[in-house]
Amino acid sequence: MEVPPNFTLDIQQRIREVLRAEAAAIASVSVTDDFERAVIALRDCRGKVLATGMGKAGHVARKFASTLCSTGTPASWLHPGEAAHGDLGLVGPEDCIVAFSTSGKTREVLEMLRLGRQIGLRTVIGVTSHPDSELRTLSDIVLDMGRIEEPCPHGLTPTASIAAMLAIGDSIALTLMELKGFSKQDFGLRHHGGYLGHLARVEAE
Repeated sequence: MEVPPNFTLDIQQRIREVLRAEAAAIASVSVTDDFERAVIALRDCRGKVLATGMGKAGHVARKFASTLCSTGTPASWLHPGEAAHGDLGLVGPEDCIVAFSTSGKTREVLEMLRLGRQIGLRTVIGVTSHPDSELRTLSDIVLDMGRIEEPCPHGLTPTASIAAMLAIGDSIALTLMELKGFSKQDFGLRHHGGYLGHLARVEAE
């Protein structure tokens, strides 16, 4: 890939612009009653808590499940592509799933949710942006990311949207953690290795 002749770019300024765009995407998320409903639904889930997403949203979903596990809510990540080849068997009656998709039109995610309902999937929490998202119609609770402008020069690379998605997942996980009364000692018991676990155990003593 060749750089066009006479091309110049203020690198530091461009980095500032991207950081501002991602911060603005997070700040613009409108917290509604649906966020509270989502936290309560995960707290009261009688089955498993699952998270799913495809592509970049899939990485966010996996991180969300990991954060839930470390903060007192056991959770598993379900790859929607692998679900079509047997991993849908992870879904059982009374399970709750958080589905991440900016467009809400990802075929693998939508197909998995439809089939999951047939198995007994109880609650679907959709995290999405597009107003015409089919994920909205398949969800019991919708966490709306709002309209997001990507700072990518082509308007394509998902960065601001992923920052907002990640922040929504973190806000849900940490609120749920507090609601459950999850303590530093509890945190330390789940982090027996590494600095954070050591710090939590020392401060809890």
